[in-house]
Amino acid sequence: MGPISAPPIAVRRARAASDGLTYPERRLVIVVRADPVICGHSGEARNLAEVALTRGFDDVRLLTWPIATLAAAGLPLKPLDRLQPYSDGITVERPDAVGDYRVPDGRHLAGLTGRLVELLAEPVPTTCLSMYLAPHANVIMDAVTATHAAGLLTDVHTIAKAVGSDVTNVIRSCLRERRFGAAIALLTTYLANDEVVAVSEYTRDEIVLAAEAVDEHCGTLFAQQCRARVTVSYPPIDTSAYLDLDPRAVDATLARRGLDRDGYVLFLSRVTKAKGVHDLVAAYATSRARDRVKLVIAGTGPALAEVRALAAGDDRVVFLTDVDDDEKPPLMRGCMTYALPTKEEPDFVETFGIALAEKLLAGGGPVITTLTGGTGEAVGDAAVIVPADDIPALTAALDRVVLEMSEHERRSLERRGREHALAFDRFRVFDDLFRPEAPPLRRALHDD
Repeated sequence: MGPISAPPIAVRRARAASDGLTYPERRLVIVVRADPVICGHSGEARNLAEVALTRGFDDVRLLTWPIATLAAAGLPLKPLDRLQPYSDGITVERPDAVGDYRVPDGRHLAGLTGRLVELLAEPVPTTCLSMYLAPHANVIMDAVTATHAAGLLTDVHTIAKAVGSDVTNVIRSCLRERRFGAAIALLTTYLANDEVVAVSEYTRDEIVLAAEAVDEHCGTLFAQQCRARVTVSYPPIDTSAYLDLDPRAVDATLARRGLDRDGYVLFLSRVTKAKGVHDLVAAYATSRARDRVKLVIAGTGPALAEVRALAAGDDRVVFLTDVDDDEKPPLMRGCMTYALPTKEEPDFVETFGIALAEKLLAGGGPVITTLTGGTGEAVGDAAVIVPADDIPALTAALDRVVLEMSEHERRSLERRGREHALAFDRFRVFDDLFRPEAPPLRRALHDD
C-alpha cells in the first residue's frame, strides 16, 4: 500500500484560510545543538537564522535540545542569563522527551522528530538543515519519511551539513572500532538529503577518505557519491560584531576583567586537550613574554580542572569561565596575541576553527596557531604558524610576537587577516548555501 494521497499545498492553504488559520509563506528549520552550548556551530545556526529573515523566510525555527539535557550531557554552556536574544521571527523550540524511564535512550530524539513532523504537516514550503549529522540528520530524514508515508509532505528541501565532530568523533570512531554498520547508516542518512555539504575542504576530503574505507571493506559505493555531491559551505560569521569596534567599549570590557590592552595572551575556546591549551600553559610558563603579558584562558570544557592544576601557583594565568558573546570581540581586539595551538586527538580535529576567523575580523594582535585539520582555511596567510604539539616552538612564537614583532608586521597581518575572514560573512555564506539555482524542493505528486 502506497502513501496516502494529500491535496495540493495550495488547496490545503485555502482550506486553512477558510477556517481562519494562517500559515507562514516560507519556513526554515535548523536542527542543531543551539545556544547555550559553547560551540562555533551553535553560532552558525544563529547567523543563518538571522540572515534567513532577510532572504524571504518569514518563519525560522531552531529545533534543539532541552537545556537540562544539554547540561546533563556535560556540554560547556554559556551563562544562561546573558544569552543574546534572537530577532523576532526566529523561534527556538526544545521539545520534551517522549516516553518514560522504560525508554532508556531515544526519548529526546522522538520529541525532536515528532515536532518536526508536526511542522512539515503544515502547508508551508520548508527547508530543513541539519548541523551535526549524528543525530540531527536522522531527525530530519525520519520526519520526512513519516510525513511522506502519511501523505502530508508537500514541499520540503533537505540539506545536511557535516561538521567537525561528524568526521572526527563519529565516522573515525566507527572505522577505528571496525563498526562498519554504524558508518554505513551514517553515510546513507547523509546522502539521502537533497544537498550534502561540509564545513571545510578538509572535512570534505575526510568524508571521501572515510567513504573509501567503508567501500573497501563493505563493497559499497559511498566514495563515488561523496566525491560527486559533497560541496563546501564555510561557517557563517556575523562580521559586523567584530568590525569597527568602539575603542572605549573595548577598554571598558577589559577594565571589568582587570586587563589592559595588549597586556595579555588570549586563549578563547573550549578547554580541551585537542585545542592545545595544555601546551600553551606550558609554553607560557617558560617564555620571556611571561614577564610582559598575562595569559588569559577564556572558556570552559572537560579539561578545565586539569589546566587549572597545571597553572596552579602562577598568578599571571587568569581563568575566565563566564565570557558571553558580547565580550568575545572586545577581548579578541584587546589582546597582544590570540593563541590556539590546536592539535589532532583521536576524538577531535579542528576541521575549520571559527574562533580563528572571528579573531582575524576583530583585529588587534596576531593569531598564533597550527596547520591542523582545516585551520589553514580559516587563517589563510595571516597567522603565525607553529608545528602542532611543539611546546618549544610555541614558546618561541610567543616571545617573537610579544617582544620582537614590529608594528609594521603586526598591522600587515591584521589587514590580511581581516580581508581573508570577510569571505565568511554570514550573508555571503547564506546566499551561497541557499542559492536560487539550488535543486527544486521535493513535492508530492499531487502538486505537479
